[in-house]
Amino acid sequence: MSEDGGGTAVRYRADGGGSAVRYRADAVLPCDGSGRVFRPGRVDVVGDTVVAVGPEPDPVPDASSAGWPGSGWAEVRVRGLLLPGLVNTHCHSPMTLFRGTGENLPLDRWLGEVLWPREAHLTPEDVYWGMTLAVAELLRFGVTTTCEMYFFEDALADAVVASGSRAIVTGGFLRLPGHTPDPRWWERRLDAVVDLHARRHGEAGRLEIGFGPHAAYTVPMRVLAAVADVAVERDALFHIHVAETSGEVDSYRAEHGRSVPAALADAGVFEARTVAAHSVWLSDEDIALYRRHDVAVAHCPQSNAKLASGVAPLVTLLREGIRVGLGTDGPASNNDLDLWEEMRLAALLARLRDGDASALSAREAIELATRGGGAALGREDLGVLSPGSKADMVAMTMDDPAFVPLHEDSHLVEHLVWSASSRLVTDVWVGGRLVVEDGTCVTVDVAEASRQVEARSRRLAAV
Repeated sequence: MSEDGGGTAVRYRADGGGSAVRYRADAVLPCDGSGRVFRPGRVDVVGDTVVAVGPEPDPVPDASSAGWPGSGWAEVRVRGLLLPGLVNTHCHSPMTLFRGTGENLPLDRWLGEVLWPREAHLTPEDVYWGMTLAVAELLRFGVTTTCEMYFFEDALADAVVASGSRAIVTGGFLRLPGHTPDPRWWERRLDAVVDLHARRHGEAGRLEIGFGPHAAYTVPMRVLAAVADVAVERDALFHIHVAETSGEVDSYRAEHGRSVPAALADAGVFEARTVAAHSVWLSDEDIALYRRHDVAVAHCPQSNAKLASGVAPLVTLLREGIRVGLGTDGPASNNDLDLWEEMRLAALLARLRDGDASALSAREAIELATRGGGAALGREDLGVLSPGSKADMVAMTMDDPAFVPLHEDSHLVEHLVWSASSRLVTDVWVGGRLVVEDGTCVTVDVAEASRQVEARSRRLAAV
């Protein structure tokens, strides 16, 4: 980090392998639900964990006096704002391979005519490079955690671990075109994801394994129930698309005589720790089911708008106590992985839908992308800077017209949502490790990843 950028880091490494680092910033926004802003502020980190957050004191304390590793502190001077890493609650990031394909089609045609036929020809190496390029993009935007639903999970996990990112990898359940009919396919697939969980859950302290059956209209209900049972046994995340389009909702009700949430609840699926992606077309009864079973929602406003799927009842969900985080969806339907855009659009659409200019405040919007995302995934240690949270942090320059004028703390939060953007991200840390420096992802060879994705995308487009 240069003196003109995020700061200068000189790490102290203790004999026991731990580290004690103080991050001093012009401003710290903890996103801890308190609404506090510290100007100036500091975040104290030991190893990969935050141990203290608050106004900047003088002098720096002795780490050993608090029982922390080492006998002193290193210091990082952040010239700007420090806030938690953003949390993307719903994504198919390897779809960087398909960015720009099937444009201007509704969801059902885009899936059936363009995406699924190409995905049927994916290899593990394709997924590795697609995810590697996506991670560079995510980290550059300050997104330090993603909840992924995709295939070839080992390759996806390899890319996450190698890049220094953090992810919840939920193994996808979806029979793509060309699969040979096999009544035991679902069982084999479940066995594979269970094995993945046994081998890689918790790896590097940055990998969590869950289960990601696609949707009730593509996966039999008996399979969804079986997967949910296994997820409950392992306290693993259950990640599924629900009520994304009106057509999906209407056809399911016509065939089964009830809504998708009602069917999932009756089958016991909601006993699992569930994140329901999209959840656009929900009735009052559906929302009551979500509340009763503590189902979380991954709200994806850009993808839903681009595919003309609809606008989710965000304000109602929040008012009813539903845990909600933001998701970009995949880069083939969005088409980027910029959670700052989701944040702003979520607030704008909420105000339009409710006809109320105060329907969703700037503070509520930023917390959807941070603390709310962590809570939706069952990870209270993500998306927040507080004692015990992971040291996933984003530095943003405030030396930009977007932050002028700045008379009081509330202006900082308003400017952050309404006028700032990902272009102001300078440095990013995951678990205390620097992964973006002066606006460049330092853990990924972006040129090589781009070359690989370009070549592989051309092959897949020709199938």
